[in-house]
Amino acid sequence: MEILDRAATLFGTAPLLRMADGTLTFSDCNRIAGAIANRLVRMGINSGDVVAIASPNSPEMALLLLALLKAGIIAAPLNFRFPASLLNATVARLQPRLCITNVATSLLAESITIDELLDGISLNTAFHAASDALSNSDLPALHFAAKAEMMRQPVTIIHTSASSGEAKAAVHSFANHWYSALGSNENLPFGAGDCWLLSLPLYHIGGYSLLFRALLSGGALAIAEPHEPLDQSLRTFPLTHLSLVPTQLYRLLADRESTEHLQNLKAVLLGGSAAPKSLLDEAIRQRIPLYLSYGSTEMSSQIATTPSPIIARQAHSGKLLLYREMMVAADGELLVKGNCLFQGYLREGRVEPQTDDDGWFHTSDIGSIADDGSLTVVGRKDNMFIAGGENIHPEEIETALLLLDGIVEALVVPVDDAEYGARPVAFLKTDEAGTPDDAALDLKMKSLVGTLKSPTCYYRVEKWATLPGLQKIDRRFYKKLAREGVFLGSAITLLPPDA
Repeated sequence: MEILDRAATLFGTAPLLRMADGTLTFSDCNRIAGAIANRLVRMGINSGDVVAIASPNSPEMALLLLALLKAGIIAAPLNFRFPASLLNATVARLQPRLCITNVATSLLAESITIDELLDGISLNTAFHAASDALSNSDLPALHFAAKAEMMRQPVTIIHTSASSGEAKAAVHSFANHWYSALGSNENLPFGAGDCWLLSLPLYHIGGYSLLFRALLSGGALAIAEPHEPLDQSLRTFPLTHLSLVPTQLYRLLADRESTEHLQNLKAVLLGGSAAPKSLLDEAIRQRIPLYLSYGSTEMSSQIATTPSPIIARQAHSGKLLLYREMMVAADGELLVKGNCLFQGYLREGRVEPQTDDDGWFHTSDIGSIADDGSLTVVGRKDNMFIAGGENIHPEEIETALLLLDGIVEALVVPVDDAEYGARPVAFLKTDEAGTPDDAALDLKMKSLVGTLKSPTCYYRVEKWATLPGLQKIDRRFYKKLAREGVFLGSAITLLPPDA
């Protein structure tokens, strides 16, 4: 039995997809996905083929991904916010059998739209009750030959966020997503009666992984209208679970009504970057059920998560989840493996495994594991620079900056220095313009991290330059900005190029 049939059998009339204007049950989604899968097969798309999709989150996008899963077709959801040239270059490397877009993002050459694919397939549940033609019994044999083979089959190609270089095409098997969901659900329960907002894009591992979590456990996913603010979604849907990055949490806590909604949730999963001291303190004060998490595309989403909501500020990112393994190399790099580890990167039509001789994947993250199993991530190897012969991790300095009152977000990058080789400079977002001032910052930072690690300059930003389609700061942009020295002084307000 394939996973959608299993979910429909177990959870039947329970909601799987919630929209502002209606609900689709597990049985509804199974029938609709079956109809879409049938159509794809009749178009000549077969199990093992790759289908690329460029679309924002929508019920149709989710149903298409479920249909590809049902048919054994490999889904390659793409960042639709990429420029057309980059999107088409990515597709050229993937060489998919079919490209699908939505009307608003028809940037791909030789693609069809989701509306064209779904033409005549209604999402109205009454339609299915009267239509035997769409029943699973009429579908061609869209099944896996055996459980072991099913587990090995590639299911998705999801690109990394490109935070350090070109985005890589990570290939995941059914087993990767299955065990990722099992371990995540074991730590942070999500099941019948629950509703998780699909706030991350489905082309992101954190968004796609929620499909498997719901199919395994019977929880529902809420899909908001495009561009709907988070505070509106909190009012629209009966949410119990929410995934956020620090910037989103900061904005929600600034609103009394949104804070009350957060207090009534079962879990708020916080990841993406280090959170300011003031943000964690406020979340704890407001009794927000906050879980901290560390994950990666290569490990199919979460790697470590706190086992319960935090009740005191902490530096670590929780404990290793089930079906994952981790060790710390001699140089401090975190190495991972286990059932969740991806199959490799797709390059020139071939999947290239990325493990060492002992089966470990090198994350390029630097960290430590305490005696109680708690994981602390210090920073990225590729962000590290050398100043005066000492290894400097920008993330350590950023964490210290976030301890200071008034600083909401911080980014540290190196600049060349004739005496030390390199020195840090900081870009800051503060809760009030110009505060704290540079003199106060310099004094406090020298007491926290010492003179060598204290930034030589502080620059304020109003809006970050972020990676396309993500709320992740584009570190390379600020490295280039700092290296070129295009500043008139520390008091200048810097904006990203698209502001």
